[in-house]
Amino acid sequence: MNVLSSGVAIIFSSFISDYRGPLEQILIPILVVVFFTIGANVLNDYFDYDTDKINRPDRSIVIGDITRKQALCFSLISFIIGVYFALRLSSDSQIISLGISLPLLFLYNAKIKNYPLIGNIIVSLIIGLSFIYAGVVFKNVKPLIVPSLLAFGLTLIREIVKDIADLKGDETIGARTLPIVIGKQKAIYFCTILSILLSIAAFTLFLNGYYNFYYGVLLIITVEIPLGVVVISLLNKPGIETAKKAAKLLKFCTLGGLISIYIGTI
Repeated sequence: MNVLSSGVAIIFSSFISDYRGPLEQILIPILVVVFFTIGANVLNDYFDYDTDKINRPDRSIVIGDITRKQALCFSLISFIIGVYFALRLSSDSQIISLGISLPLLFLYNAKIKNYPLIGNIIVSLIIGLSFIYAGVVFKNVKPLIVPSLLAFGLTLIREIVKDIADLKGDETIGARTLPIVIGKQKAIYFCTILSILLSIAAFTLFLNGYYNFYYGVLLIITVEIPLGVVVISLLNKPGIETAKKAAKLLKFCTLGGLISIYIGTI
């Protein structure tokens, strides 16, 4: 799902930026983002082997379908392919893809992901930067600033919710994620505050006429309502299973928000 979403996000970014150049210029950044996403997902499974024994026992590495060494090799090959395509684009785009995003992906997975909030912010920054990256590739960054900020905010909320869902496994390896450091209930309150602020900010863009009527309608359906469902669910039943379902629901919010923004610019 993450891989598909990353590719679709680049396609919608080309629409939002009103790109009218050759199709190759859309295909190449899609391949960069897709292969980086594949590499990051597999690398994440490699490093999360111990916690996934508890949190996600159905993972391929955990059940033995592939070894950790094979997973690491597959991840590195995916990154190399992504780098190959990234080098075919402008030097400005390479600063973002190779100079910022790629190092952050390795740093996040290998070192920082188990630190409170810092890891959440870094992965959110990587997702947000993908839209700025698209804007640089398509030579029109300004229309993609709002999608970038929306993606950052939604990803930050989702990453904290995922940490709540992974609480048991993270505790076994001595991780210092936000729910472990401040407690699950306070982490839920923090997500609630973030959700309210993000909802207000996103809807304000409709109220002040920045985007059209259809943006407001779609935003309510694809972002505001799901965020409300997530918050109410976690507040009423703050369990790990609820957090897992909430994290899955939040996967669709960024794509929904992106579609809302695109429709809102027509």
